[in-house]
Amino acid sequence: MDLDQFQDFIGARFNNRDLLQQALTHRSYLNEHFDSDVRDNERLEFLGDAVLDFIAADMLYLRFPELPEGDLTRLRSALVRTEALAEFAGQCHIGEVLRVGKGEENTGGRARRNNLCRAFEAVIGALYLDQGTEAVKTFILPRMLELLERVKTEALEKDARSRLQEFSQSAFNVTPTYRKVSAMGPDHDKEFLVEVVIGENVVGQGTGKSKRSASQAAATDALSRLVPAAETLAEIEPATQPTPDPEI
Repeated sequence: MDLDQFQDFIGARFNNRDLLQQALTHRSYLNEHFDSDVRDNERLEFLGDAVLDFIAADMLYLRFPELPEGDLTRLRSALVRTEALAEFAGQCHIGEVLRVGKGEENTGGRARRNNLCRAFEAVIGALYLDQGTEAVKTFILPRMLELLERVKTEALEKDARSRLQEFSQSAFNVTPTYRKVSAMGPDHDKEFLVEVVIGENVVGQGTGKSKRSASQAAATDALSRLVPAAETLAEIEPATQPTPDPEI
């Protein structure tokens, strides 16, 4: 795939072709090409990283007006993490047009996740310099929105314990504690029941195949109860807390 085919494929035509070529030049390529006009993509990568952060933050802020800052941060991280950007790069076939040195290519550099991620960031930086923010939004937002539908639930629920701790400390100045209620079943297939306590109040319960997974389920249950009913629970006394189970 040459640069013209690449631009047709991704649906973005650059005014300054040199910017695109630089975005697709890994630093290993310079080790074998000493032409002073050749530049690698690291500066464009730096710029593209900042542009992606801004566009993701702007989109999430407008799309989810009720989400707190912590949730918005988790969603943004899911959209711009290395794995996500490498996936976008793969969709664009960036590896086929990336200029790398022979040593890098022989060790799988065209398919290496970090190289793809950085090259994609560099293409974003080049597009921003070439055509501005709106052109970048047109290019990246459809991809981000498709990914958002896949990662939204995971990003918001994968660390319920951390979210509950932030909420509890902010609202009640209390750290939640978790305690095992029961463990049923044979040793190889136990199911644990865990409850989460704030002050002297049991605020959630959860089950799981391990104490940790049960405690995450308990935290999720507590969040579903606490966040809508924060005013009702505002009088929880922080003075007395049960001893936490050290294994959870």
